Amino acid sequence: MKAVALLALLTAVKGSASSLAPLDEAAYRKVVTAHRGKVVLVNFWATYCVPCRKEMPEMVKMHDRLKARGFVFLTVSADEPEDEAKALAFLLKNQVPSPHYIRKATSDEAFINSIEPKWSGALPASFLYDKTGRKVRGFIGEADLKALEGAITKLLP
Repeated sequence: MKAVALLALLTAVKGSASSLAPLDEAAYRKVVTAHRGKVVLVNFWATYCVPCRKEMPEMVKMHDRLKARGFVFLTVSADEPEDEAKALAFLLKNQVPSPHYIRKATSDEAFINSIEPKWSGALPASFLYDKTGRKVRGFIGEADLKALEGAITKLLP
């Protein structure tokens, strides 16, 4: 808990305090829609998911390389509410761009089906949206980062 408090304090001092915003089905659609005009990758992850934690730093590096071209990287934690502080600490430690979200659906099945009916909810999972907000592709399981970046760059100018 001391590490979480220290990270929160350091973040506040920098003037960019972060938190995990709750996300249900309706909010998810609004978040994707709000980024029209940009290529968006939404990554679903959790602190208990080893492949999620492993690929996150590489996804952040990819975001840093591509953001100037109109790429947005969003994360949605699938952690339980009692692990929210742990998820936030991981995101801050790995300098994951904000905003940060956490799944807060009343029905996990309805939430998952609203994003991708063929998705079982397995983590990690990433969904790629073009500039119009249309879902182009899903990457279920640990992503082939070269293939993922290739799919993103095809959509960018």
